[in-house]
Amino acid sequence: MKLVSVKMKNFRCYRDERTISVGDLTTIIGRNDVGKSSILEAMEIFFNNGMVKLDSGDCHVDASDRVIEISCEFTDLPTQLILDAQAQTTLDDNFLLIENDTLRIKKTFNCNTARPKEEVFVCANHPTADRYSDLLELSNTALKKRLNDLKIPVAGVQLNSNPSIRRAIWDACPDLKLSEVDIPLAKENGKRIWEKLSEHLPMFALFQSDRASRDSDSEVQDPMKLAVATALAEPAIKAKLADVVLAVKDKAEELAQRTHETLAEIDPSLAGQLTVEFKSDPKWAGLFHLELNSDKGIPVNKRGSGVRRLILVSFFRAEAERKLAEGSNRKIIYAIEEPETSQHPHNQRILLESFQDLATQPGCQVLLTTHSPGFASYLPIDSFRFLRWGDDGKPKIESPTDDTWEAIVETLGIVPDNRVRVLLCVEGPTDVTALKYLSGALHQDDPTILNLANDHRVAFVVLGGGTLSHWVNNHYLKEL
Repeated sequence: MKLVSVKMKNFRCYRDERTISVGDLTTIIGRNDVGKSSILEAMEIFFNNGMVKLDSGDCHVDASDRVIEISCEFTDLPTQLILDAQAQTTLDDNFLLIENDTLRIKKTFNCNTARPKEEVFVCANHPTADRYSDLLELSNTALKKRLNDLKIPVAGVQLNSNPSIRRAIWDACPDLKLSEVDIPLAKENGKRIWEKLSEHLPMFALFQSDRASRDSDSEVQDPMKLAVATALAEPAIKAKLADVVLAVKDKAEELAQRTHETLAEIDPSLAGQLTVEFKSDPKWAGLFHLELNSDKGIPVNKRGSGVRRLILVSFFRAEAERKLAEGSNRKIIYAIEEPETSQHPHNQRILLESFQDLATQPGCQVLLTTHSPGFASYLPIDSFRFLRWGDDGKPKIESPTDDTWEAIVETLGIVPDNRVRVLLCVEGPTDVTALKYLSGALHQDDPTILNLANDHRVAFVVLGGGTLSHWVNNHYLKEL
């Protein structure tokens, strides 16, 4: 399943319901303390509730009912799945989709207690007619009773299949009174449906900008533990370890036997009560702890903060990709807060290209937050989600439009390059590439011809648009 939007209500600064659309690559931009991190942390709570655990303090101070709502909407849904019984069915056949044929799952957290209580719902265009609205909550026995009570013929109905019984009951109703409602997944049968649905949700991996960067962090140790486990699973190594276990057992039993014989000489009655027994084989994985050392044996945690973050981001991605590889057809969402933090501009470009490439891979989505003008200026403009405070003092989430460009540029502080002496206006990015290569080839034969690939006095203006950088240049040059 692919995430297309996230809704929040009563979560931190988002008292009123706010929706952010999500694409393959989504860049959340805005000033400090405007709610960028809260969006990613709301998603972490929805998918995992692990790295970020929700507590009652996350509820908006003015929320009257003290209930937080976080909803996620998905497309690319499984065509067939097993819900509450061992029978293939579809989400559409069970009225579990909203009108645009997407799946919306809502989690609510009641913050009236010290430990917020979680409840899960499917928001769907579902039957509301009496005796036809609660079928998803009924067990097989209850469904068969409902079938009998409504005097619906059982010919052709698979009585051991809940989806088949539900379909027969719904098809017999002249007016199901379809309406968008929240279907609870808390009761016994609903829990089974949620368990099956959750198996298809994307995996969500969050890397926070203000976290500590140590080589003992789980992002580092989990892949290292996996490396140890993989090594221990090698047949050759398993055979050697089995030989070690056997040799230790033989030696230990020999020593134990001697002890037993000596004890028998001292007190035969006591020796008769003793036997030698190995309770379990050794846990080899727990015996190894790996640390990462960089050049000349320098521990990673002694390197600069930028290097530590770069390494941790690499492990974060490697671990997420491992989970993706092990998770059959489940998609994965990478969420990275301010990836440019502590990074040299060269490394920023490497990270930026890496994330853009990752977003094009099947089954991957990438969310970034940033307020760096240099980093944001090279990201595609259709990926932007602009956060700012509205005139009413409430946060606004906007997609880029002609009305918001100037506000975005002012927020990020992007200015045109003042080294430029010549402008080259072209249609699109491929024209830039072609002219750079052609001029480079000509420059090799005649050094008086400019090499456009490395002459900073020449700037390309891509009139077709495509990035915020292009928009800024065009905006400032439009009067020329």
